[in-house]
Amino acid sequence: MANTRTSPAHLGIDLGTGSVKAAVVDESGIVSIASEPYAVHAPQPGWAESDPADWLEATRSVAGRVIEAGGGPQGVGFSGQMHGVVLADENLEPVRPAILAPDTRSAEQAVRLGSEMGAQILSTLGSAPVAGFAATTLAWLIEHEPEAIARARYVLQPKDWLRARLGGDSCTDPSDASGTLMYDVVEGTWSLHVLDWLGIDPQLIPEVRGSAAAAGSIDIAGRSVPAFVGGADTACALAGLGVPEGFIAVGSGSQVVRVLAEPQLDPTLRTHTFATAGAIGEGWYRIGAIMSAGITLTAALGWLGAGIEEANAALEQGVQPTDPLFIPYLSGERTPFMDPGLRGCWVGLSLATDRPAMLRSVLEGVAQAIALGIEAVQASGDRLPSVVPLVGGGTHALAFRQLLADAGGVAVAVADAPNAAVIGAAGLGAGMTRNPYPVGLGAAVEPRAQAHDLLAERRAALIRKVVGGD
Repeated sequence: MANTRTSPAHLGIDLGTGSVKAAVVDESGIVSIASEPYAVHAPQPGWAESDPADWLEATRSVAGRVIEAGGGPQGVGFSGQMHGVVLADENLEPVRPAILAPDTRSAEQAVRLGSEMGAQILSTLGSAPVAGFAATTLAWLIEHEPEAIARARYVLQPKDWLRARLGGDSCTDPSDASGTLMYDVVEGTWSLHVLDWLGIDPQLIPEVRGSAAAAGSIDIAGRSVPAFVGGADTACALAGLGVPEGFIAVGSGSQVVRVLAEPQLDPTLRTHTFATAGAIGEGWYRIGAIMSAGITLTAALGWLGAGIEEANAALEQGVQPTDPLFIPYLSGERTPFMDPGLRGCWVGLSLATDRPAMLRSVLEGVAQAIALGIEAVQASGDRLPSVVPLVGGGTHALAFRQLLADAGGVAVAVADAPNAAVIGAAGLGAGMTRNPYPVGLGAAVEPRAQAHDLLAERRAALIRKVVGGD
């Protein structure tokens, strides 16, 4: 039986890469929440695909559960994984599986886009050309699966397909559009340069509306609910956190985020410049996007037959100068290298290397990747907050938080916001682009000078290995 309440509630739906989360949220916070996983398929090495039908089934399931437990919402907002592509026919049925952000099949097309477009136009797109973004994925599809393009009536981002398939309007918002490599992040319009380069019919590309704009209504849990456009997952997390400056997220990947007062593009293209959730031209943020975080940690600990508890216990004595250096790039990297071909290794192994040293090195490699993201973001514009909020499942162990502070040279504190993106999505369903109740922070962890110096030396050696191959 649904709950009764006096304050209005809204539904947030957060469509992630491997699971969907739904929550009913009112002014007191989350009333009910649920999540459900689905598969990511790799039919060939380097590919990452999902069946959108799995998203739809899982969304209906979790939304039904949270509405039954938390009551009927007055509106629904959407958060979604960035960069992916759903090709759908006139009935919004996918003509092929969705291609997701981790997919690297379009590396050749990314190189060609970079060489043929020119640095000035590329900078207006907010990102270096990389595989897995919508523009490069579409270029691959046009070349290798022209029949799928011919059958398509819509080219949509994942959360936009989900909203439309549930009955809402076919459209997108600035935060998701800015992650496609097809959108001018300064002008707030689709880039005709890229659409012409692709040779794609502009009618396939959705209209851009504000993130909190109305988008029809959806049919969910036996009721019709007014729908709002929503935003990209990182932009929704910013909205849900209610913090004005930025944060560091650590999950399967990591994001170092700094909100910008103006659309200051990074001329080095080592970071991305995306739009925040909101109206067109309302706000922007810089992001260092790090692929080599939890996904690398899980793989490396699996090789060693270790759990995260054992690794964190080994880290409690701190990184040692004699520890081997772990290069964490198992599947390429974005910030700062923008190279999908990078691969990992251990450097400096000796007969004196023991198991705790190997475990510490894995955690250090992840922290060093994040520290490079911190350096790139701060070098391209404003500095991060004096105490940087930490979000995500990889932030719970104190030893790892200390390692992040030491490596990055910034004070960090855990934000009490495990569900920031779905809260931000629900807020968009209420017409709010920022949570009016900023989340609290735990105790700050300050960087230690001696440890910072040691880790900086080791990071320089990591860069030499990656760039120079020595």
